[in-house]
Amino acid sequence: MMLDYLTYAAIAVVIIIFLLSAVRILREYERGVVFTLGRFTGVKGPGIIILIPIAQQMVKVDLRVMVQVVPPQDVISRDNVSVKVNAVLYFRIVDPERAIIKVGDYMAATSQLAQTTLRSVLGKHDLDEMLAERDRLNADIQEILDKQTDAWGIKVTGVEIKDVDINETMVRAIAKQAEAERLRRAKVINAMGEQQAAEKLVEAGRALAQEPQAMQLRYFAALHDIAGERSSTVVFPLPMDLLGHFSPRGEAT
Repeated sequence: MMLDYLTYAAIAVVIIIFLLSAVRILREYERGVVFTLGRFTGVKGPGIIILIPIAQQMVKVDLRVMVQVVPPQDVISRDNVSVKVNAVLYFRIVDPERAIIKVGDYMAATSQLAQTTLRSVLGKHDLDEMLAERDRLNADIQEILDKQTDAWGIKVTGVEIKDVDINETMVRAIAKQAEAERLRRAKVINAMGEQQAAEKLVEAGRALAQEPQAMQLRYFAALHDIAGERSSTVVFPLPMDLLGHFSPRGEAT
């Protein structure tokens, strides 16, 4: 009698384990890729999923946006500057069937593809573009990755270049270049100012030459300005026409 009870209990335990192994619960953001005897038979979820033990297997897939850090990559820019660049990749699975069947490990495949694409795209640009045009470079990398991962059922939603590390020698060279550029701009602005001032002086000279009385008024104004300064000695020129009044007149013939 006791043996019968133990047999029934063992059978009940086996049945419970069998039923538990057949039941799966998937969350709202999860899907199950089901294989029956090794063949793909559909995508299930969310909710309760009933599987045939031994005959059916299920692989869970997370549909949420995933974040993957692209490790620092050695990149040589178009102007032959060596830098280290890292980035952050955002993607999500839009087709669980292809993400499981078409690629062995979609996480590793996406990471390797992001690294090679980062080096390839940035290597076509100068260092100045890497530093100043990150938004455009992010968009270019995202577009390339999105096209290549579409066959895997993956949608790349964003790429962000984090850091562009430059060695100290290049940092000093960039600082010298920036300083030289500032000096060049200052000299250009100074030269433009002198040119404009010279043009105005020429215009003023022409205007004064047309009106001799205006020249005398300008002369007296200059004397007034000099007299207002605190100096013990003032030296100023005399116009030639003014000296003509003091020269001896020739005898009449």
